Amino acid sequence: MDIRTYLQDGVLLFDGAMGTYYAALGHGGDCETACLTRPEIIYGIHRAYLEAGAAAVKTNTFGANRVALGETNCLSVLDAAYLLAKKAAREAFVFADIGPIGPEGDAAAEYRFVADRFLELGAEHFLFETLSGLNGVPETAARIKEANPKAYVIVSFAAQPDGFTQTGHLVRDLIEICAADPNIDAVGLNCVTSAPHMAALVETLGPLGKPLCVMPNAGYPTVLGRRTYYQGDPSFFGQQLWNLASKGAAMVGGCCGTTPEHIAAAAEALKTPLPKPVPVESRKKEKPAEETGNRFWEALCDPARKPVAVELDPPEAADVTKFMAGAKELRDSGAAIITIADCPIARARMDSSILACKIRRELRMEALPHMTCRDRNLNATKALLLGLCAEDVHNVLVVTGDPIPSASRDEVKSVYNFNSRMLARYIRGLNETALPTPFRVFGALNLNAVNFKVQMDLAHKKAENGVCGFLTQPVLTRQALENLKTARESLPPEVKLLGGIIPVVSHRNAVFMNSEVAGITVDEAIIRRYEGLDRAAGEDLAVEISGQVARDMAPWVDGFYLITPFGRTGLMARIMEQMRSDGLI
Repeated sequence: MDIRTYLQDGVLLFDGAMGTYYAALGHGGDCETACLTRPEIIYGIHRAYLEAGAAAVKTNTFGANRVALGETNCLSVLDAAYLLAKKAAREAFVFADIGPIGPEGDAAAEYRFVADRFLELGAEHFLFETLSGLNGVPETAARIKEANPKAYVIVSFAAQPDGFTQTGHLVRDLIEICAADPNIDAVGLNCVTSAPHMAALVETLGPLGKPLCVMPNAGYPTVLGRRTYYQGDPSFFGQQLWNLASKGAAMVGGCCGTTPEHIAAAAEALKTPLPKPVPVESRKKEKPAEETGNRFWEALCDPARKPVAVELDPPEAADVTKFMAGAKELRDSGAAIITIADCPIARARMDSSILACKIRRELRMEALPHMTCRDRNLNATKALLLGLCAEDVHNVLVVTGDPIPSASRDEVKSVYNFNSRMLARYIRGLNETALPTPFRVFGALNLNAVNFKVQMDLAHKKAENGVCGFLTQPVLTRQALENLKTARESLPPEVKLLGGIIPVVSHRNAVFMNSEVAGITVDEAIIRRYEGLDRAAGEDLAVEISGQVARDMAPWVDGFYLITPFGRTGLMARIMEQMRSDGLI
């Protein structure tokens, strides 16, 4: 029977998990390669699910790609897995299962390679599952349809209960994009969440116009000893799949932790007639959070003003007295906002977000904490953002973050679940769904990059993902100033630019920055001007040069970004006074 005809008559029940069930049976090693080394076990698992009542099975190829297995081994696994599933399925549907490609692989190329092999084997049904984004999927779906117009393609995403994937996408948006793609026949959710939470996610979806496939986990995992277990009750799971079908799911099944018992319970539950479908009303996206009291953003948007952001390094110890005194001096000297780096150069300092909250509470001043992707996963990031919002801090600067120095990697691990573009997109999604007041998200722009075109390409991508403004690296060369002009002419006018200024305080400081500090380039003529100067003369020259830099960049920026060297807030006050006397601020 054609699957489209089948779905007109009832709900299609998929099998359950292959990988976790294979492990639960006591088998070690890679599950996919067991198609070659232990084919009787894989065949037996397929049969167990079918005998439990499943009408469709997935090939044991979730992790089968060249990145994981190499080309020759991958082809062997794909061939064996498909033949085993076909042999076991008999009259049931067989879906060629394609899992996500890791960040080290070219997703489009790998999906194409796997799909082509399945097409050669005669596959007609395809399931892209546990995805966190769309990279490479629409192109592969089009390729499948071109090769076999009758093929049936399901694209399924994995999302947390809050509706976000691990790369920061709102799963609702991804599903809507796929539902509008003529080469994709059905859309879905699978993995990560339990059935009740997945039901809540289903309720956030509007009318899709295409069948919905839902495969939740058997509850949530627990670790006993060195093994991970799922303890979800099969009977409860079965009733939950019936509930999902009653909400409009045309295909249901199980993901991690599910066993033949879970599928048997689902098959039994699905014997109960489903209620007549109720038309799903179009669900408008939640109204974006409203802007309230973000004085810094208001100043940036005022063409008559050029607000000043001043960066102040967080303390290395627990004593915050000097930092807060410096922040107060900067406020009183005219700074509109204090920016605070997040463990710069991957060395631990006082938390930037906690300091931002302290500044907001005690100085009644705007603060802009930097937030790196190096040290936090998605859960920790969301928790921190919710706390910042509660403390009335509504500006953040997102950066990927410097890597942990190599000598420390054995003890301190980087996280890097996402990059700055993904984090910006994630925050934009939170603005739409979870926050009473939105964050304004800023990014960094390196004007001193050797290949500035690459930087501009990244800047455009960041802007597309929700970055509303950029703080640039310092301008201390003519080329950096030209790059600033290019940035202003290239970026949309609603994207704000804050031109970076760092005062050079001595000849030694200039040489050090030029050779040791990434993202800073100092003109040789400036370096020579500092030769032989004492501290006082060096600071005087710093005020002069910084004032000239500010005048040069003023036509191209919406504000200024001053970077405080060595905690010298008094010097920054002098520079702001010079800028004020020049009529720049």
